[in-house]
Amino acid sequence: MAQKTSQTPTRKLTRAEVAKNNTEDSVWCIIDHKVYDVTDFLDAHPGGSVVLQQVAGQDATSAFYNLHRHEVLQKYQSLCIGTVEGEEPEVVDPRPGDLSTVPYGEPLWLTPAYKSPYYGESHRRLQRAVRTFVDEDIYPEAQEKELDGSYISQGLVDKMARNNMLAMRLGPGKHLHGRELMGGAVDPQEFDYFHDLIVAQELTRGMARGFQDGNMAGMMISLTAVRQWANDAALRDRLTHECLTGKKYMCLAITEAFAGSDVAGIRTTAKKTADGKHYIINGTKKWITNGMFADYFVTACKTEKGISVIIVPRDDNVETKRIKTSYSTAAGTAFIQFENVKVPVNHLLGKEDNGFIVVMSNFNHERWAITGQVIRWMRTVVEECLKWTHQRIVFGKPLITQPVIRQKLAKMISMTEACQSWIESITYQMCNMSYAQQSKLLGGPIGFLKSYSTRCAHEIADDAVNIFGGRGITQSGMGRVVEQFHRIYKFDAILGGAEEVLADLGVRQAMKQMPKAML
Repeated sequence: MAQKTSQTPTRKLTRAEVAKNNTEDSVWCIIDHKVYDVTDFLDAHPGGSVVLQQVAGQDATSAFYNLHRHEVLQKYQSLCIGTVEGEEPEVVDPRPGDLSTVPYGEPLWLTPAYKSPYYGESHRRLQRAVRTFVDEDIYPEAQEKELDGSYISQGLVDKMARNNMLAMRLGPGKHLHGRELMGGAVDPQEFDYFHDLIVAQELTRGMARGFQDGNMAGMMISLTAVRQWANDAALRDRLTHECLTGKKYMCLAITEAFAGSDVAGIRTTAKKTADGKHYIINGTKKWITNGMFADYFVTACKTEKGISVIIVPRDDNVETKRIKTSYSTAAGTAFIQFENVKVPVNHLLGKEDNGFIVVMSNFNHERWAITGQVIRWMRTVVEECLKWTHQRIVFGKPLITQPVIRQKLAKMISMTEACQSWIESITYQMCNMSYAQQSKLLGGPIGFLKSYSTRCAHEIADDAVNIFGGRGITQSGMGRVVEQFHRIYKFDAILGGAEEVLADLGVRQAMKQMPKAML
């Protein structure tokens, strides 16, 4: 991840001068032709003081890069006192917004010399703008919140409201019209599902899976349903304004302890009052993303003759309790209890007793976005493995020289590229279909894609840990990204519909299209 850095001091030092600074009172070393004075850093060094004393007065470039990434040097740039006389640094400092130069570190459309029929200049402008914003504003907070488990700050939400990042999370639509998107990077009326995919994939580069969901994921999968199915236009517009300006938060409350992918099994009830003007909501929901800090709950309820979806505002009769999961509590995952919550009937989405269609059609965008995000995680892990295998020296040779390692990398790259190509193919269909057509035709293909992608993530996570060894199960240092991915990729395999359920959905949808003449 690119970090902000200061300029390298212009002082020129000879290697002989550096060699003299090898005492307890003065410890210098050379890394990538730059000279570092680590005397005052000895006690603060995470790896202990002895390691630094062992390279005092020496060129520590090989030793450093065998254990660290270049970003560590950027973090401790203040320790640099100059460069070696007559020499120039070889490693380029990445800056916020930069593309990776590692092979397969970026999708092909962002890789020089490769072309794509799907992306134009507006997509490239948006990608640059979003990546810079992620590097400068989201990444630092994401790392902090993932560590301490606290929720997203209002300050960051306000920034995303001002640049209309919140609005873009919902995908294309009239809600974007009249807004300036990321400083004018893309015209709101030109914003399509490829722009949407860019936003989804770039946001994962905060590299904090709990915070990733805590960053308004609940709104992304619930306000879309409000926009599409609200019966009261004034209510729809008010909630849209409140959420897209960051004043209120919203989440989707479908899953229960008794009902996960089997939505028909929910037990939360909504009964009309005698005057027919309100619903009384009773029941519980579980594993609800952003539920801890949501102001509105788009809730699936059992009504008299079926399932209905109702917007439930938070009040004193709504109780939320935090659930600790494999990732950080920054996601705001909650257990929710509704006890005699009174809600006006105009908060109903779609038709009463016919809410199943609301839930199912809303799932497509959620599942597609989850898939795009896990594919970007897979690519980042591939990049980490390519870097590591070139840096790590084993038995006197880089790890990449081992054929078994290259075979693992080949499989990881192949799976990542296949998944990226597949999601781009489906995204093209989305760009050329109405909402109704997407609901009818893409549930199966998106289900297949999500199921396959998370199976690939399983393989990639497993191989990556083996490549990194002990570092692959350590939450800090070189292997921290791999450790996190191995711990959290299962969220994408479960959230929005489990792998097996979605694979079966794809087959069942195909069965409906089977021609009778072939039987």
